[in-house]
Amino acid sequence: VQLQASGGGLVQAGGSLRLSCAASGRTFSSYDMGWFRQAPGKEREFVARMSRYGDNTDYADSVKGRFTISRDNAKSTVYLQMNSLKPEDTAVFYCAAGLRAGVLAGTADYWGKGTQVTVSS
Repeated sequence: VQLQASGGGLVQAGGSLRLSCAASGRTFSSYDMGWFRQAPGKEREFVARMSRYGDNTDYADSVKGRFTISRDNAKSTVYLQMNSLKPEDTAVFYCAAGLRAGVLAGTADYWGKGTQVTVSS
């Protein structure tokens, strides 16, 4: 599976962005999908996960109520809607695909290149 994330950019605090991650290759609906982020000088951290058919999600506490993960299996794309952005959300965001346990643990099978999100105060 090849993953390509897009949609990052510069936004003011309180603003919104929607990230997209397009998949190609093997059957998209076979995999849980996740989003991760890595801020400068920090380790990569889990942000959100959605099950293969979209019936189950997990979120990091830091983004609950602000970020929403969704997917469109017909388009082989997963999204991350980010609202009420804060400067501390500034990071490179990555999408990943794999089994549920692997995605939650940050050891997913497939990773895309990141997209930069910068939130100004």
